[in-house]
Amino acid sequence: MMKRLLRGSVLSVVFWTTIALVFALPQLGQNNNLHKVLISALVQWWSWGILVPGILALDHILPFSAQRIVPRLIAHLFLGPFVTVVYGYVETALKALFGIGAWSRLFGTSVITKAIQEMFWSMLVYCLIVGVWEAYLYHQRYVSAELQMERLQRNFSEARLNALRMQLDPHFLFNALNTVSSQVEREPKLARKMIEHLGDLLRLSLSSQGVHEISLAEELAFLDHYLAIQKIRFGDALKIEMRIAPDVKDALVPSLFIQPLVENAIRHGISKRARGGSIILNAQRIQERLVIQVLDDGVGLPSGWSFEDHKGVGLSVTRERIAGLYPGDTSQFDVRRRSEGGTEVYLSFPLHLRKEADDGLTS
Repeated sequence: MMKRLLRGSVLSVVFWTTIALVFALPQLGQNNNLHKVLISALVQWWSWGILVPGILALDHILPFSAQRIVPRLIAHLFLGPFVTVVYGYVETALKALFGIGAWSRLFGTSVITKAIQEMFWSMLVYCLIVGVWEAYLYHQRYVSAELQMERLQRNFSEARLNALRMQLDPHFLFNALNTVSSQVEREPKLARKMIEHLGDLLRLSLSSQGVHEISLAEELAFLDHYLAIQKIRFGDALKIEMRIAPDVKDALVPSLFIQPLVENAIRHGISKRARGGSIILNAQRIQERLVIQVLDDGVGLPSGWSFEDHKGVGLSVTRERIAGLYPGDTSQFDVRRRSEGGTEVYLSFPLHLRKEADDGLTS
């Protein structure tokens, strides 16, 4: 507190001294008594510097909110003449202190008379001080409002992303339980293995709640348990190929976002073919972007298919989450037919490595 007060005092002295020198320069070449001209200018502007804290205090105690600018201006126009009289006494006292005036001038009506004569100039300086202060307060309120709005938008985005994530969990759990229940009577042993993998999936899902981004390696670990359940269900009819570039395993990706895409490929593409099919998961770095593709050779998209009319929970929620995490045109999400048959889900968004993010937090 003392350091701030000292720094503010020093800056105030430097500022008002500079103003005094600027106004004294035209007179220095026309007057032989340079000392008196310089001291007079310093006294004049230092007097205003001394009054500034009082002027700001008056502004602070005005019984009008900052939004009621007209009543505040009227109040300052009313207070201004009284402040200019006080300024006259401060200036007279400083002149006597520096030896260019008499102490006796503080008594009598000469100070008030001079204040009235110089009222226009003094009111101009007073209004300038008040105007600069009000502009500063307005800027502070503007910055504060911007920060508050940014905080509210961030909280809203967080809440929206959490809500989207909460839609995925029951959707995934419902589909997984249906898969397990279909095997309970036919293959009890396989059903138990499915339940074990499902338990691991739920544990990983719960541990990542509230975390919007995890490493691609962690996301793939979650996907492995899901694919293990599906492999038990489909056996050799389901083939999975992973093409994961080593330099993207530490890339940050939305948590639980690949599983819905793979589930969609199995459910709507592979499971509708008697002989099954294959799914290729491709993840690679292209310049400073992470590109992920989920490719299947299933039945493909039906005629007239469009994302807006035929989107499911998994695809729509995943696209909204990616758009929320990477706003603007920084992300791309597309579902399209493959020329060789089947469907491709294409994703692209900025590449952020976990190591770089951790370094940014610790620096």
